[in-house]
Amino acid sequence: MSETTLKVCEIFSSIQGESTFAGLPCVFVRLAGCALNCRWCDTDYARGESQKMSLDQIATVVRGFGLPLVELTGGEPLEQVGSIELMKLLLEEGFEILLETNGAEDISKVPAGVRRIMDVKCPSSGMAGRMRWSNFDFITQGDEIKFVIAGREDFAYALKVIEQYHLVQRCPVLLAPVWGELEPTHLAGWILESALPLRMQMQLHKVIWGIEARGV
Repeated sequence: MSETTLKVCEIFSSIQGESTFAGLPCVFVRLAGCALNCRWCDTDYARGESQKMSLDQIATVVRGFGLPLVELTGGEPLEQVGSIELMKLLLEEGFEILLETNGAEDISKVPAGVRRIMDVKCPSSGMAGRMRWSNFDFITQGDEIKFVIAGREDFAYALKVIEQYHLVQRCPVLLAPVWGELEPTHLAGWILESALPLRMQMQLHKVIWGIEARGV
């Protein structure tokens, strides 16, 4: 795709299920395609399902929901160069923009004012080796870091990364259990044992609508 068109999987409004914005109404622009293949990926359909849309077409749909909060997600938005121009356009129109990104793409090119929510892939994902560690050079207080945890090994890995990059001093740090694989009580207990200011999240949209629902 070019800088003026994008491969879009779906655009919908929902209750934000993750991040420090959880619980707020939000418009989601889910872009298609992802070079990673996380074992627990719950949006695998976004790899292939897409339609070509211009930036103006996307912005028109987003405006139609009448909501101030917009998240670009995927797939992986930063694999498409047009995502940068879309974020610039939406920022100019006064929207608050969140970007969900997998940590493998360069976040330095993301426009100022966008809240970058960056995954750090843990060992259970099978994609830990794809992390672009230089991204941590660009993390600010306006960003968020997320770890998806499937077990104690992942949690220990997350603590190591958090310590190495001084993350709790730099931005909100979010931890989520792999849905259906790790009991939330276990992760909650580990967070309490760590005595660190880590934020646990539970994919609120799945609690509300169930794990099979799409467009939520």
